[in-house]
Amino acid sequence: MEGDRIRCLKKLFRALIVVLTLLQCAVNPSLSLGFKNISSGGVMRCIESEREALLAFKHGLVDHYNLLSSWGIEEHKQDCCKWSGVRCSNRTNHVTQLNLGWSYLNETYSLQQQGKPGSLNYYLQGKMMSPKLIELQHLKYLDLSCINFNGTRLPNFMGSLSNLRHLGLSDTSFGGRFPSQVGNLTHLQYLDLSGNDFNSVENLNSWLPYLSSLTNLDLSNNNLSNVHDWLEIVSKLPKLTCHYGGVAFLLLLVHLDVSNNSLTSLIPSVIENLTSLVHLYLYKNKFDEVNPHSFSSLCSLQELSLANTSLSGQFSNFVQMLSTCVQNSLEYLYLCDNHLSGSIPNLPNFSSLKVLSLSRNQLSGTLSESIGQLSNLEQMNLAMNALEGVVSESHFSNLSRLTYLDLSSNSLVLSFNSNWVPPFKLRYIYLGSCKMGLYFPKWLQTQNEYSYLNISNAGIVDLLPSWFWGTTRNVQLISLFNNQIGEMFPNSTTNFTYYPEIHLSANQIEGPIPSTLSHVSYLDLSSNNISGSISILCEAYKIMLDLSYNAFSGKIPSTVGSLYHVETLKLRSNRFVGKFPSSLKNCTSLKVIDVGYNQLSGPIPKWLGVSLQKLVVLMLSSNNFNRSMPSELCRLTNIQNLDVSANNIFGTIPKCLSNFTVLAQKGNSSPTLQHSYLRDDTFYAVNYMDDATFIWKGRMYSYKNTLGLVKRIDFSSNRLMGEIPSEITDLVGLVSLNLSRNGLTGELPAKIGKLQSLDALDLSRNQIDGRIPTSLAQIYALSVLDLSYNNFIGKIPTGTQLQSFDPSDYAGNPQLCGPPLPKICGDQQETPILSNEEEKDEPITLGFYISIALGFIVGFWGVCGGLIFVRPWEILVLQVLECLE
Repeated sequence: MEGDRIRCLKKLFRALIVVLTLLQCAVNPSLSLGFKNISSGGVMRCIESEREALLAFKHGLVDHYNLLSSWGIEEHKQDCCKWSGVRCSNRTNHVTQLNLGWSYLNETYSLQQQGKPGSLNYYLQGKMMSPKLIELQHLKYLDLSCINFNGTRLPNFMGSLSNLRHLGLSDTSFGGRFPSQVGNLTHLQYLDLSGNDFNSVENLNSWLPYLSSLTNLDLSNNNLSNVHDWLEIVSKLPKLTCHYGGVAFLLLLVHLDVSNNSLTSLIPSVIENLTSLVHLYLYKNKFDEVNPHSFSSLCSLQELSLANTSLSGQFSNFVQMLSTCVQNSLEYLYLCDNHLSGSIPNLPNFSSLKVLSLSRNQLSGTLSESIGQLSNLEQMNLAMNALEGVVSESHFSNLSRLTYLDLSSNSLVLSFNSNWVPPFKLRYIYLGSCKMGLYFPKWLQTQNEYSYLNISNAGIVDLLPSWFWGTTRNVQLISLFNNQIGEMFPNSTTNFTYYPEIHLSANQIEGPIPSTLSHVSYLDLSSNNISGSISILCEAYKIMLDLSYNAFSGKIPSTVGSLYHVETLKLRSNRFVGKFPSSLKNCTSLKVIDVGYNQLSGPIPKWLGVSLQKLVVLMLSSNNFNRSMPSELCRLTNIQNLDVSANNIFGTIPKCLSNFTVLAQKGNSSPTLQHSYLRDDTFYAVNYMDDATFIWKGRMYSYKNTLGLVKRIDFSSNRLMGEIPSEITDLVGLVSLNLSRNGLTGELPAKIGKLQSLDALDLSRNQIDGRIPTSLAQIYALSVLDLSYNNFIGKIPTGTQLQSFDPSDYAGNPQLCGPPLPKICGDQQETPILSNEEEKDEPITLGFYISIALGFIVGFWGVCGGLIFVRPWEILVLQVLECLE
């Protein structure tokens, strides 16, 4: 009885404490349950030390797009549990999740394109990772993927976040040594380190075996070339293994990705023990060969990727290595970009196969009709091999699920009955360089769901049928180039949904342009016979427009200024006349302009250099441009290829040429001029390479794969006068310089030898005089030189280069002597090759002495004359003169 009273009093006392606490909270809300009150009336759950840790972490980031605007010290931002990417425990209020990965930020940030295609790879940049992050001891989920840390080291304290279950660090550009302290994260279940620059992540044995809870691991796109026991190390992870016969095998592993890790030698035989594998990705490594037993036991395998692994040998032998059970289970087989040879055998056991990718190998022979029995096949890619023979309806008899077909770049002949109705509805049709007969394939009329069509170089000699554009509403690519399509298509009311890219070059198309082609982003109509107005094409969404080698005439319309986003504009070899339309200054994204071989006239516009400062290629050759060359062109700091040859330009060469920043740098150029953009309303990326045609070493060439390396200036065949400015020798990146067929005078700049990258130099048919600078003999890359028909004098400098050229390259200089010319110098005195320091001293001439005399007179009177006209000194000087008399 007494005990019951005591217990009752204890309960009453505890209740009284609760009541008093609640009363005090009502009087002083800031004390309520230990939480602070924020101005909005809500309760702030954030723990102060963790809030400070997060702010310190933010301080180490560069947030260009203000994505972490909810993080701050302002009163309304005090609760860190409400910050973007932060989650707290409802029970303890500790921060348990920090998700700033690309996927999360991409969902929370809507990219404002404002009509201009674009994309972002990184939303945040990392300067450093604050050590205060260690305060987040209750953190379970941390995702920093795609934050660019620019090669900084992953800090050692990462191994002290002992409660972490999920760590996502993919594509964070961390570098240096990978911290072995990560092995302390014994609760870690998910680890993604793909796409980084760690230089010692191969030391897996020092940390990976200790992650005893790990169930998901991604090490792809790292350099694991020095890891020879990677699979054995992985086998030590207990959540993925069981023990059989004393040896640890990964019998429960279903997904293994070790792609792009520079692994070499044999595909390890231990893979045959991974009997539960469903997905195996080994692509982008350097395996010499396949162990015959590697895949024999993988009867659950559905997806196998060995693309780009340097595999060689007969494809039929590889098929035989796959046991019958593997053949039956396999759904996805990727073997592209290898060196497999031989014919494609019958594949009767591959009944589950959905994807067969064998492109870019060395396969030959004919294609067996048995491939038409793979009834589950959805994608077939056999492009860029040496297959030959006839492909008929029988090859597709049971392929009703096929949506992707690529047979391009083979020697196949497609022979289908004119009334054939395919069993499939293709979305991707790539048949370029397959011969399809003279007539446009009628079976394409049944394919009204395709997005990509390439039947270029197919031998078609026909008109585009009237039904063609009706099948293309949702198309994103049409490529019909290099056929003999002989008439421009009729006007169509088709409106494309996605502004596609269309390639119709190198046909025999005539007539005006239909309105259908106004709604495209990329249009190549070059090398046809098209005429009429181009105004209909001047829509804002164009990125690339190539109308070169056609029959367009008249003035370039001012509406071309509506191509606000165009990057490449080619109007070469037409019959355009008049001045450059000033509206083109609106097209500030332009990188390539080629209007060569027209009849354009007037001065070269100054606004080219002021408004179009992204220009890399400017081709104005073979027109009727006149007047002097505007100095504003020197503002084209990105220019690499400047051609104003064969015009009527006079005056002097601007001295500001050294402002051409790219030409003033050696190297640092990509071989190609690449463009990439996202088409409006889609995430489909369009990539293309620019090409250009110009005279190189006396012959006309087209450049594409190496265009970015050809840095050139061509001012030839004009009426330029005066001296070659010495500033031109600052353009050390120049590969070709052509100033021939002008009226240039004076001496060649003594420091011409600074142009060490020059491969071609043509100064012929000018009036350049004086001696050939000895530094010219030091340009060892020079393979083309023409100094003919000038007024050079003296002996040709002796060196390894200048004597190797033909005597005709020096012809027309009567006072020039020495090898390779037959004329022997009278004094037999050789012009020495001077060092750069010696070349700094110029010859002493009469002008030198005249300048000394003038300098003395001016200096004397500058001092004494001034003194005379100051009154006290005037009196003194006169007195001295009197004494002298």
